[in-house]
Amino acid sequence: MEKDNEIIPIFFAVDDGYAPFLAVALESLIENASKDYNYAIKILYTNITEGNKKKILKYERDNVKIEFVDLNYYIEEVKDKLYTRDYYTQTTYYRLFIPNLYPQYNKAIYLDSDIVVLGDISELYNMDVEENLIAAAPDDVIQNSEIFSDYAERVVGVAKHENYFNAGILLMNLDEMRKFDFQAKFLYLLESIKFTVAQDQDYLNRLCKGRTKIISKVWDRMPIPTDEIKEKDIKIIHYNLIYKPCHFDNVLYQEYFWNYAKKTEFNDDLINMKQSYTDQEKFRDMEQYKNLQKLAKMETSCVGDDRRFYQGRNEIEKSEERLKILKKIEEYEKNGTFDIDVEDDPPTIPLNPGEVDYLQKKSSSRIKNIIANRMGKKFLDDLLNDNKLIIKEIKGIEYLKNVKSGAIITCNHFNPFDSFAIEKTFREAGQDKEKKLYKVIREGNYTNFPGLYGFFFRNCDTLPLSSNIETMKEFLRAVDSILQRKDFILIYPEQSMWWNYKKPKPLKIGAYKFAAKNNVPVIPIFITMQDSNIIGEDGFFVQEYIINIEKPIYPNEKLSEKENANIMREKNAEIWKQIYEDFYKIPLEYSTEKKHLEEEKI
Repeated sequence: MEKDNEIIPIFFAVDDGYAPFLAVALESLIENASKDYNYAIKILYTNITEGNKKKILKYERDNVKIEFVDLNYYIEEVKDKLYTRDYYTQTTYYRLFIPNLYPQYNKAIYLDSDIVVLGDISELYNMDVEENLIAAAPDDVIQNSEIFSDYAERVVGVAKHENYFNAGILLMNLDEMRKFDFQAKFLYLLESIKFTVAQDQDYLNRLCKGRTKIISKVWDRMPIPTDEIKEKDIKIIHYNLIYKPCHFDNVLYQEYFWNYAKKTEFNDDLINMKQSYTDQEKFRDMEQYKNLQKLAKMETSCVGDDRRFYQGRNEIEKSEERLKILKKIEEYEKNGTFDIDVEDDPPTIPLNPGEVDYLQKKSSSRIKNIIANRMGKKFLDDLLNDNKLIIKEIKGIEYLKNVKSGAIITCNHFNPFDSFAIEKTFREAGQDKEKKLYKVIREGNYTNFPGLYGFFFRNCDTLPLSSNIETMKEFLRAVDSILQRKDFILIYPEQSMWWNYKKPKPLKIGAYKFAAKNNVPVIPIFITMQDSNIIGEDGFFVQEYIINIEKPIYPNEKLSEKENANIMREKNAEIWKQIYEDFYKIPLEYSTEKKHLEEEKI
């Protein structure tokens, strides 16, 4: 298609509450846009103050013209039919009226306002849409959730959930959309079908299926950890759903948002928004996201599923990422690199002294802890109810129940959810009535994990390690205090997580030093597993866990701390080895060359 006199039309749809986000988006867009084009920015609205309009209009340049377009008159007849819920407003539907509102344009870009543009927006505009109605990137939230993926295929009706796109960044082929009579068909669907989960995005996916050009996620990168996209390649960051830097701490890529925010007249407003956003509001946001999952699950359960006729009744494709991980585990075992994770951790931001309230001395820390633990309990119950975590049996629970002092719990680490299995076991033993269970975690998980999991990592009785020596001193003092006040600490002495790896790996000495120094026992737990009859979203069987708790290993008061630590580690390793061989009926052997195994013991 020909360019419209070198003019690139770009549309936003906002209300007054999103004006600060729009300013950040415009600041980043204009700074990085090619000067070879003119940009016609249209802001669709029904409610914006004159003061905010004046602030936004200051972004006009010689090649950037901004126009506010009042849609009150245009949507008068249909506004009562535009269903909304939670944090959505009717502005989310405005993009659907663009083809008919602007017949002079052949194509246009639509952008949500909760974005930062790092690339040249003209590159997106100049993509060849061909005869498709739109070009858009896959939705990360849909791709990373079995519930939402199922919903996309069965309720919305896309052939493959990988083709379900996010509607926050769109290159719209307005010519083809008008030929398709897009607006009339949308209004017809609005009368006949009620999509309640992603609303306008669901309508867009339904109407455009089969006529969507799927583009790279670099143009719609959400703050969800993955090694799929390199940070240097990102063109647009999309802080959608609960991933808002002005609401939550430690959102991935938050530094880009604040770098551009400080250049706007809304910076103080955004900082105040962050400071005044309460734990109750954060809890509400997370509950809304979980309710959204429940809504998608309920709607999906009301729809038949005929996919087995073209997918094969029992044929579920195994995740390529999982297969790569399994291959990586084979390589790591062969090379003897047992203490390195096979999956990439979030980038590490060093924790400086005073940044972690290890012992929850602040009232704000205690409040967050209470909220996080309540949410964590519900999350755990949901995992169990949805068969994403299956605990078949707990053996030796009396060994955990009878410990009255503080203690170190050691466990093999093979799944992000295995700590929830230990949490469940801790409660089953009744220890939660008088004690707390702390979990030692990696620095990056504490500093840079977004969303709900990040909230858990920072507030659910966690003890983050640190690359800062002074912060590690605070960590060590906290460990001593916790054990002396008779609480428990969960440590993974293998120092790595290998997905569904059944063998015990060589143990590091740290956990046993803590126990020896504080004269408390180590409670060795080894989880064995077997296939259930449920296939997970990755195409592999969900594992059934047998949690094996063995007799506590106590330090010998006649020995030194160093001697005790080494003996306790050796006993722990022997116990795990015995459990493994008894359960799987095979000797514990590694593919590692002997010299690597000897190095691990040093």
